[in-house]
Amino acid sequence: MSHDPLAMIEYRSDPAIFILGDESRAVARWRDAADAAGVSVRGTSETLAADIALPVTSVPLLVEIIGDAPAGFLERLRAEAEAGRRIALSGSQITTGAAAAWHDNILLSSAPTPMERLQDVASIIAPPASRLHDVGRDSHDLLRKLSEDVGRIAETLANLAEEPGPVRTEDESEALNAADIRAIIRARRLRESYFPACLFADPAWDMLLDLMAARLEGSPVAVSSLCIASAVPATTALRWIRTLTDQGLLVRVADPRDGRRVFIDLSEQTAWRLTEYLRAAQRVSPLFA
Repeated sequence: MSHDPLAMIEYRSDPAIFILGDESRAVARWRDAADAAGVSVRGTSETLAADIALPVTSVPLLVEIIGDAPAGFLERLRAEAEAGRRIALSGSQITTGAAAAWHDNILLSSAPTPMERLQDVASIIAPPASRLHDVGRDSHDLLRKLSEDVGRIAETLANLAEEPGPVRTEDESEALNAADIRAIIRARRLRESYFPACLFADPAWDMLLDLMAARLEGSPVAVSSLCIASAVPATTALRWIRTLTDQGLLVRVADPRDGRRVFIDLSEQTAWRLTEYLRAAQRVSPLFA
């Protein structure tokens, strides 16, 4: 059954969003999150297409793709983001199409929990230049609490990224190699054979180690590969990649052979800091996990 993309339009002064999905249950998931956040729904559509009619760019989008993304649809979302629209995009196939939809105005997640959906709604309705907890409505106490937690993490990462590091001459005796770092990663995974994995979830550190090893090997790292290396669900990994990238610890690098593909790398400052840490730890112990 076809649906009018601008059906059920509501015009209110409160923050509002527009929901897109390829099935009714996809739309329902985001509607539940919007209702929980106290955000009005400007309209919905269960039809996805590259030429779909959308409201003005000031209205954020909540998008859920359960099946495969229609041809050109992810590229359309990226174009909307480049025009200033804020978008939360989720679905089981998102990690494979992340490069086509990668943009600072798009929140990517593969299978968000209800609480993560709520956080995404808070993120895309907040003014871009403001902290998430500046939404400023008394009924948004839960959103402000979630936003304060995100803000504290972001501030810590920002301070880390901005601090300059001294220049030093490399000591050949302290040279790092990828094999040593891969050994650290294997040792970290070994803990899960003896203790519950949830005790040691540390996706940011696991991703930094994997990227450092790949850098030493001269190998590019795709978004999907980095999600696997993080040892956490893809949703959580994508959020960490976005946070670390936003704060300058990671950088996006376009594949010169395929403009639709994006690689992730350490920023030069992060690579320097990680190198110095690993050298210092190496002096303390051969096993510096």
